[in-house]
Amino acid sequence: MERVYGGSVPGSARSLEGRHYVITGGSRGLGATVVRSLLGEGARVSVCARQAEGLDALNASVQQDGHPALFTQALDVAEPTALEAFIDAAAAEHGGLHGAVACAGGASGRGIGAASADDWRRTWELNAGHAATLVSSAVPHLRAADGGSIVVVSSISGWKPGPQAQYGSAKAAQIHMVASLARELGPDGIRVNAVSPGSMLIPGKRWDRIRREDPPAYERFLDEFPARSLVAPEEVAEVVTFLLSERSRGISGANIPVDQAQNAPTADGY
Repeated sequence: MERVYGGSVPGSARSLEGRHYVITGGSRGLGATVVRSLLGEGARVSVCARQAEGLDALNASVQQDGHPALFTQALDVAEPTALEAFIDAAAAEHGGLHGAVACAGGASGRGIGAASADDWRRTWELNAGHAATLVSSAVPHLRAADGGSIVVVSSISGWKPGPQAQYGSAKAAQIHMVASLARELGPDGIRVNAVSPGSMLIPGKRWDRIRREDPPAYERFLDEFPARSLVAPEEVAEVVTFLLSERSRGISGANIPVDQAQNAPTADGY
C-alpha cells in the first residue's frame, strides 16, 4: 500500500489547528517538509532561513496549495540578536507561540587536520548555539501560552562516529541540551525533545547526487541500512509534527532516531 505523508488521519480533527510554530532553516529540504506537515495539521507557521529567495519560493508554493501565507524572515541563525528578534516578531504577528523547531544546521571544515578553530566555532554556533537561542527566545512566549513543545533536529552523528568530529560533537551537545532543558522547563508545561534523522534522500541534495553520479558508492552505502533504503524527509517530518502535538504530551527529554536502523552515518569517501 502506498504511504501517504503530510496530513491528518482520515476522519480525525487536525491536531495543530490554530496553533502557531516557528521553524529555523525551513525554506528547503527537511525544513520545508516540516513546514508542509505542520500546515497540513492546521498550524500557522513562521519560517526563517538564510536566503530570502528560498523563503519567497516556499511561500508562493504553499499558498498555491491553498495554505495561508507564512511569516518569513531571512537571517543567519547563528546571530542570536537576529534570531531573537524574529521569534518575537513572529509571536507578535500571530498573537502568541505554541512551539518551535530548530531545523537549521550544518558543518564547516573537514577532518581534524583541515578544520580550523573557526570551523569548529561556526559549526557549534550553527547547531548547538542556535538551538539554545531558539529555546531561550521561545520560552517567554510558551510560558504565556501555558506551555508548548520544542523540537531540536539533531542527527545520528551525535552518537554514531563519523568524519567531521566538529559536526558530531555539536549534534551530541544538542541531544544533551534537550534532556537538560526538558527537566528545567517541565514545570512550565514546556516539553523539549530531539529528533535525529539518518541519511535522507532529498531530491538535489547530497545522497541524491551521489546516487546519480557515483552509483557503486551509493549501492555500497545502502549496506548500512537493513531495508536498503535511506530515510525520506516526510518520515522525519511526521515525527516532528507528532512531538509538537498534544498526542505526544507524555514525551519530553527524549532523542528519537528516524534512521531506518542505519549503522555508519556516512559512506567512505563522502
